[in-house]
Amino acid sequence: MARNDQKGVTIVDIAREAGVSIKTVSRVINREEGVGPKLRARVQEFIDTMGYRPNVGARSLSGRRSYLIGVIFLRLGGYHYVGEVQLGALRAARRAGYQLVVEQVETEDGAFNAKVFGASLRGARFDGVVLTPPLCDDPRILAAVEEAGVFYVRMAPNVELDRAPYVWMDDCGAAREQTRCLLEMGHRRIAFVEGPQDHRAAVQRKAGYLQAMADQGVTVPDTWIAKGDFFGISGFKAGDALLSLDPRPTAIFAANDEMAMGVLATAARRGIAVPEQLSVVGFDNSHAGAVAWPPLTTIHQPIAEMAEAAVDMLIRRFGDARFAEQVTVRKLDYRLISRASAAPPRA
Repeated sequence: MARNDQKGVTIVDIAREAGVSIKTVSRVINREEGVGPKLRARVQEFIDTMGYRPNVGARSLSGRRSYLIGVIFLRLGGYHYVGEVQLGALRAARRAGYQLVVEQVETEDGAFNAKVFGASLRGARFDGVVLTPPLCDDPRILAAVEEAGVFYVRMAPNVELDRAPYVWMDDCGAAREQTRCLLEMGHRRIAFVEGPQDHRAAVQRKAGYLQAMADQGVTVPDTWIAKGDFFGISGFKAGDALLSLDPRPTAIFAANDEMAMGVLATAARRGIAVPEQLSVVGFDNSHAGAVAWPPLTTIHQPIAEMAEAAVDMLIRRFGDARFAEQVTVRKLDYRLISRASAAPPRA
């Protein structure tokens, strides 16, 4: 039973509804010992159903911890990625009784000031932050966070891997598998739309594509690789350039789903049927790719799960006594999602 009054749900309300002591509820909320697994699960169900949220302000007054976790992006574009990161990070933060704050580093004019960023970190009183790509590899960002004395965990870094804890996925291996599937269908003229070169995942996905092509002895001319920036309009322009080649590719692998959607739009504008005349594949497993026509073959990368793991690692890192085990590296698995946008080429 959820309460909707202005005061909100308290642990007293939960204890009364669950038929347990206030101390038992407190132990469940704070992940303390002394509560059996069945009782813990039952009390947790009441906590979730009744919509209880810890009073972060009151808790922060009682000690040095603010119970605030920041997730830092370069810019708030790429809505599937940003949304999935927030979803996963929020799950972990709520589970541990922390609040989540999303910040953008880049200003509207594309500027960045390390001193201003460092000052804002100190002023925000974050217990810790999660750094997303490409910020996780930016030496100015890393130096500013360290100078501010803020604990951090990186998502998918590419350099100085021993500098701080991180969570990652094998983007290179995933792209190699995606490309290999196209090769096994019989494609040889497989073009690639790459992402921004300051983004680790983009670099790794291109490397995986090139490795798979080399494994089959297929030479990749420069004209088969088109530049993109992970946004749909760049995929549209890249697709236009690639489909102007003679002979044109029989398949195009875009380094993320947004750009693959742009390629699909270009093919439709030119009257090129997918997958009968052109196979198009992506990377991310975005919601838009699943409802596109034809539905997009892609790689599912566990973005939300990676963010969730990063926040869990972060909480352990800055010494929350409820989380004794510290983890410095987490690797999550990908999987290939086969849909109708890819098929063997015409003879």
